[in-house]
Amino acid sequence: MEPTDGTTTARADLTPQGAPAPGPVTSAATARAYAESVARAQWGASGRGVREEDVVDLLLVVSELVTNAIRHGDGLAGFEARATDEGMWIAVHDHSAVVPRAASAFPTRHRGSGYGWPLVARLARDIAVDRRPRGGKTISVLVPLRETGAP
Repeated sequence: MEPTDGTTTARADLTPQGAPAPGPVTSAATARAYAESVARAQWGASGRGVREEDVVDLLLVVSELVTNAIRHGDGLAGFEARATDEGMWIAVHDHSAVVPRAASAFPTRHRGSGYGWPLVARLARDIAVDRRPRGGKTISVLVPLRETGAP
């Protein structure tokens, strides 16, 4: 990871307040479990159901972002997940102010690692990387989810 001036691809009108996980999220596994429970509760409560392939995408994005925070962001500082009408809004906070270079340019070559960010960019929308006022950064994304039976 190399420093940049920061970047965002988020729409200006999409800055939801997320819900922190009720218990400590210290791993990709606990983040996945929490995000999945929020998604299933939202779509289950309405009786709609959520497409399983979209849940798989959600879990992959959560895994990549949390793992990157732990491995490259000086540790996980927080995790938020919130259901929206369009899908799941995820925010991962870490302790490093270094913004991944790939945040501003999609990688065109692969050097043996680094599949995570291209996967996130392909599966999520409204990706934003913001520096936190007291240090570190937040990477937030919207993972689209569709109802069961939706095209």
